[in-house]
Amino acid sequence: MVLKTWLYAFTLAVGVASIGSAAAQEKPSSLGMGIFTFTSGPAAAYGMPGKDAAELMIDDINAKGGIAGVPIKPYFVDEAQGTQGVITEYRRLSANPANQVMVAALSSSNCLALAPLAEQLKVPTVAWNCDTHQLLLGGNHHYMFRPNGNTIPEFIAYALYLLDRKPDIKTVAIINPDYAFGHDGATIFKAALHALKPDVKIVAELYPKLGTPNYQTEISRITAAHPDVVFSNLWGADLENFVRQATPRGLFKSSQVVLAVGETILQRVPLPDGVIVGALGDGWWASPDALADAQTQEFAKQYKARFGDYPVFPSMKMANTLIYIQAAYKTAMQRNGNKWPTRAELADAMKGSVVKTLTGTTHTRADNDGLVDQIVGVTVKSPKYDFPVIGDMVRYKGESLMPPTDQDPIKWISTLTPAFAKTLPKPGSYK
Repeated sequence: MVLKTWLYAFTLAVGVASIGSAAAQEKPSSLGMGIFTFTSGPAAAYGMPGKDAAELMIDDINAKGGIAGVPIKPYFVDEAQGTQGVITEYRRLSANPANQVMVAALSSSNCLALAPLAEQLKVPTVAWNCDTHQLLLGGNHHYMFRPNGNTIPEFIAYALYLLDRKPDIKTVAIINPDYAFGHDGATIFKAALHALKPDVKIVAELYPKLGTPNYQTEISRITAAHPDVVFSNLWGADLENFVRQATPRGLFKSSQVVLAVGETILQRVPLPDGVIVGALGDGWWASPDALADAQTQEFAKQYKARFGDYPVFPSMKMANTLIYIQAAYKTAMQRNGNKWPTRAELADAMKGSVVKTLTGTTHTRADNDGLVDQIVGVTVKSPKYDFPVIGDMVRYKGESLMPPTDQDPIKWISTLTPAFAKTLPKPGSYK
């Protein structure tokens, strides 16, 4: 009897451990999923909405029977511990075959560090945020995917919208965080401006460190430059601190301000009318498409009831990422006679996928990057809410702002022309 019990335990262990091998497997008792975001520190102001959305989505998925009858078991990892700690946790979770897919990560630098590991360890990894366009350059990735777009279309969209609203601008100041996202954003935004309006001059370019609490020196330098436009992709607590300190000093009155991540603070920090903001993709829960989608509005309602605020676009990115993973499991099982997929089969199912999300559709290109639309608008008062919302919106098609996979993205931006800009939708056209 003891021998039979041991043999049964051994057989069960082997069956679980073989998930991820070449052969199709029986369904496991649970699906382990590593989810990486910031849950502490200044970046948690951006990262926690992602975690909240993951918890809400996973609770809903599990209440409906899980993925093909398998409940999701999430393991949340705090990115605030630094890249080395993130790598260690990724390796630890990946070593257990029951943890079949990773949702990683928020930080561009962490994603850049994890991408080669995903290929080495052969673990399907879906970057739920990770905006840097450098992540999937080269097109040689099989296990790393990003369904939510990247910095190229995101910041071209801001240049297009700005020039449509303010065609006569001459000078621009930039204040971005001092790491890949900040520097890439500035490079792309400047390249787009110079391609579409070559006479624009950059009169200040500042890169405060992440977690900077005091921006008075930077605000003074910007004010002294008298720019027509101030562009920033500060985010999290950094953005909140900057706005709170810049408002009483009149920066929003003297310049047209563009806050690339501004939608995330609409419910937290007062912003005047006319600030250009967007959703770094299509993740605005109150866009016309989202308002017309009953599932999206139910998600927003439940999110507000559970967490006290409406979802911000990091929440929508995370929710859409989980929908993307669900769709991959469905496809993989359909291809495999309804058998539970291996890690390799799951990754294959993500290749070239087209997935309807809560806020639009994501198309996975041959390089595993996602094509999603870009929503941009300006802050306006709303009789329905006690915070500003996005008005005068435009929705740019994702494919129109993404370079071909075989071209250098920055060089491609330099080929854009004012004639190209005239073919695109205009502010206020998205209703």
